[in-house]
Amino acid sequence: MASAIEKLEHNVVRIDLDIDQATFQHGLEFAYHKNAKRFSIPGFRKGKAPMSMVIRYYGEGVLYDDAIDHVVNPAYAEAVKEHDLQPVARPQMEIKEIGMDKGLKLSVEVTVKPEVQLGQYKGVEAVKPEAVVADQQVDDALKQTQERNSRMVPVEDRAVMDGDTVNINYEGFKGEETFEGGKGEDYDLVIGSHTFIPGFEEQLIGKNSGDEFDIELTFPEDYHSEDLKGQAVRFHVLINSIKVKELPVMDDEFAKDVSEFDTMEEYRNSVRENLQKTADTRAQNVFQDNVVKAVAANTQIDIPEVMIENELDNLVGQQDQQLRMQGLSLEQYLQYVGQDMAAFREQFKERAAERVRNSLTLEAVADKEELTADEADVEKQITDLAARYGMKPEALKSELHDDDMEYFRENARIQKAVELITAEAVAVPEPVQEEAPTEAEAGQADEDAENSAEEAESKPEA
Repeated sequence: MASAIEKLEHNVVRIDLDIDQATFQHGLEFAYHKNAKRFSIPGFRKGKAPMSMVIRYYGEGVLYDDAIDHVVNPAYAEAVKEHDLQPVARPQMEIKEIGMDKGLKLSVEVTVKPEVQLGQYKGVEAVKPEAVVADQQVDDALKQTQERNSRMVPVEDRAVMDGDTVNINYEGFKGEETFEGGKGEDYDLVIGSHTFIPGFEEQLIGKNSGDEFDIELTFPEDYHSEDLKGQAVRFHVLINSIKVKELPVMDDEFAKDVSEFDTMEEYRNSVRENLQKTADTRAQNVFQDNVVKAVAANTQIDIPEVMIENELDNLVGQQDQQLRMQGLSLEQYLQYVGQDMAAFREQFKERAAERVRNSLTLEAVADKEELTADEADVEKQITDLAARYGMKPEALKSELHDDDMEYFRENARIQKAVELITAEAVAVPEPVQEEAPTEAEAGQADEDAENSAEEAESKPEA
């Protein structure tokens, strides 16, 4: 099989394939045997007519589709390998000549991975944010631990106050009829949480455990239920109990209870250290992303639109998967927000283009630096992924195929490229954003400028 290629515009390559008569004849015979049972010819039992009779009765064109698939697919794959092409889209085929006595001549146009011209990729400057842990962050982390270790204490000697948790039975009435979703028993309601419609929680304040009473209020005009929006209703309420959250005192005993430390000072220092590690990691990740973007900005690539569309498909698929984990389909979400699929995809297009550019750039760096991944690198990739899904590495590895292993190998190689350019990069601080001058300051600046101009005009020339 002979093949020749021609590079067209926008990373499109045309492959001319010339399949000889004998090879195409084999393709026709394959198509005949595949479809023999479909052919019904007078004088022959169905599926038993010889190939020559099928061609005479139906014409040899009836065999072309399957014959072309049978001979073109391996010929195309061989040409791609021979000319070292990397297709990124489905090929488009045009038949030039076909026939049992002629063979098959055709051209295939396919978009291939673009050439990448690297610019500076070592020593680029990139912003690295400061990893500062403020005292307030430490206080907030301690308060979260304090909240997690709180307990609910029954209140017997006073009425309901803001912040209390009241356990209630309630039933709602619109006129004399109950309405759907308006009834609950043994429901814990935090006063001030605004869980219920406006006016409900406020009318519980001042009531005591055991009190039974009615609440009258009106549903908001923007309430989601058409039957209830703007409607006056009555709730019959019984307060079963009142509880208040009791927070533990943050002293040395508290530190012993919630950590391995003996004093609050030691525990606080440990919290700060952990927050600092997290902040350092976050800052390094931001720096790494900025380095990749800086190197990609120095790189010249004519990215085929199909690669961006493919990445868009991936991003939209990820969004769909995340929504389904929350019990919502992408179609339902789009209806809810009043958006069509075209507009939804458009908002991810810039990110998709950036991801494609970054990926091609890092591949080029890995190629130029001749980076390779060994088995230890692949094992780390598998171990990290297994940990993310709560699996044992051996269990994950047993489900992988050769293509999966190649993916991990390439991913490890790309990660080495990221580490290389990050290690060589120069970290610069975030630019200081100057505050806009006030009107008074702007006016004074204008006045100073005018005075300076007048003084310059009044000075004699040297």
